Amino acid sequence: MAFEPVIGLEIHAQLNTKSKLFCRASTEFGEAPNQNVTPVSLGLPGALPVLNLETVRLAIMAGLALECDIQERSVFARKNYFYPDLPKGYQISQFEYPICLGGRVVLEDLGKTIHLTRIHMEEDAGKLNHEGADGIAGATGSSSDLNRAGVPLIEIVSEPEIRNAKEARAYMEKVHQILTFIGVCDGDLEKGSFRCDANISVRPVGQKEFGTRTEVKNLNSFRSIERAVNYEIERQISVIQSGGKIIQQTMNFDDATGQTSALRSKENAHDYRYFPDPDLKPLIVKKEQIEQVRSEMPDLPDVVRQRYTDQFGLPAHDVKVYLQTRMLYDFFELSREHLNSATPKDMSKWIVGELNALLKETMGELSMSPTVFATLIDRCATGDISTKMVKDILPKLLDGKSSVDDAISAMGGAQISNQDELQQVVNDVLKANPDVVEKIKNGKTGSANFLMGQVMKETKGRAKPDTVRDLIISACQSE
Repeated sequence: MAFEPVIGLEIHAQLNTKSKLFCRASTEFGEAPNQNVTPVSLGLPGALPVLNLETVRLAIMAGLALECDIQERSVFARKNYFYPDLPKGYQISQFEYPICLGGRVVLEDLGKTIHLTRIHMEEDAGKLNHEGADGIAGATGSSSDLNRAGVPLIEIVSEPEIRNAKEARAYMEKVHQILTFIGVCDGDLEKGSFRCDANISVRPVGQKEFGTRTEVKNLNSFRSIERAVNYEIERQISVIQSGGKIIQQTMNFDDATGQTSALRSKENAHDYRYFPDPDLKPLIVKKEQIEQVRSEMPDLPDVVRQRYTDQFGLPAHDVKVYLQTRMLYDFFELSREHLNSATPKDMSKWIVGELNALLKETMGELSMSPTVFATLIDRCATGDISTKMVKDILPKLLDGKSSVDDAISAMGGAQISNQDELQQVVNDVLKANPDVVEKIKNGKTGSANFLMGQVMKETKGRAKPDTVRDLIISACQSE
């Protein structure tokens, strides 16, 4: 019997705010345990939640980017469930009346569109740290870190329209790209800022009814979701084919083994006993506020991809780098406005290549002015400096304290293209390398590259390569 997987994803994305959803505690990652707390996030008696309005703006941005219908009225509810790392004993979320309904994510490469059920806001739970043996035979210790408790989230719930692990990964990657590019979420998978739960079931091909599903929790990498979905599909098919039944469970995925295992039986939604939070009024968002957010949104990744391809002729690799690294995208956008001689495509290869590599190597900030960078690339395009000189100059400009003219002067001046000035250097190099000259005479013109390198070394990279090559070939052929 052939089976068809049915998959729906619940993506949890922490919102890019400085404070938590209902209090002023910091959302900074990496602080000492239980430092980013207030009476509200500690669940102390009498502490009342106050909604962080920036979270509403970011949730609306996410909804607009994912083509949702923004609801003018939404309601926060208490989700009653045992959370050992939420002290008040319940989570504030949205249930019947979320802030966004509908929406879709287009997977161009797969030719498929995944529709959304909803996006709702909620607070994150804290984190349990399991510390292993504590010195007592057979005992283990755990501690609760509440720094994450109350951090604002949006949960993006898809329709069960995903049919394989490849689609699940592509969908998660596309949502990640959109939210990080527009600044809604920092998307740091390792820190848990962006993670996913996968609801998976299988059914015989042709059957309309869904099979019994399991939910694989807290998948925090694109590779993990693909592996977890594949394993769980195969596991469920194997159980059914051997005469067993799938139990509705919450599952854990072990990256080391590549296998899922049961955590607990899965309750239905009504078992959470949702009811409207009596401390929070319904959230009312006016149409004018929604349109204000829409007017302030940056271009979406698909728009940028189309524009960069059609208008500037940028390679697909360059576009991918910009969509993954907002800082480089912003720098390109600002720098290209100051170009005179070079094209945006000329500039782009330096940004995604040399500049990107330097920033990764130094782990530094990009303090260089876009005007200075554009001037550097223009000087290269006009032949005033060579590509070798650009590579040497660029590190000196990163701190934003030097000008292009100063950097060129420090190297001894602009590119040398005067043949009379270069001829003597070429002659000296030819005399020092008679064996290479002989190879060129015998038709091995590729050997001229070695001599060119020697000339560039003598001129500290200032010699114009084309002129040098012409002089070398001409000199060798005339002997």
